[in-house]
Amino acid sequence: MIRLLTTFSVAAIPIMISIVLIHGLIKGVNLYDAFVEGAGEGFKAAVRIMPYLIAIFLAIGFMRRSGAMELLVKAMTMPLSFIGIPSEVLPLAIMRPISGSGSLGVLKDILTHYGPDSFVGRVASTMMGSAETIFYTMAVYFGAVGIKYARHTVPAALISHFAAVIASVVICRIIFFS
Repeated sequence: MIRLLTTFSVAAIPIMISIVLIHGLIKGVNLYDAFVEGAGEGFKAAVRIMPYLIAIFLAIGFMRRSGAMELLVKAMTMPLSFIGIPSEVLPLAIMRPISGSGSLGVLKDILTHYGPDSFVGRVASTMMGSAETIFYTMAVYFGAVGIKYARHTVPAALISHFAAVIASVVICRIIFFS
């Protein structure tokens, strides 16, 4: 079974690329021109979203360097521990909606300090896989299409993030303590 999964995982991407190319050939699409056009549009989108990404990265840098992250963790430790969220994963819960690379760094610190098989390590790993980098994703997608007012997106995304944090703790408690 493991050999079958390994073979499938190695072959999956070349098979998908081949299917796309064969489909394009069957439909009579000039594949080179379509690729060049798509690459040009991708570059234009990257230039359009650059100011949003710079703003997010600056905000992350200010938050980490100023000590605001530590203050926020201290302020939230008591209320969140009341509902069962370990205070050790609070930096990850705060960083995950803001930055993927920043949250990977926080996860690495948690796993190094507590270990991957600890309850905290398992909750952090589950949280990392069940939450999204909300503000980065919004900057990329909204910036690409020129949306300036997010309206209900931020509150809805933050509610879903909070649900993912709680679900990570609850699921880990059920799976690892039952």
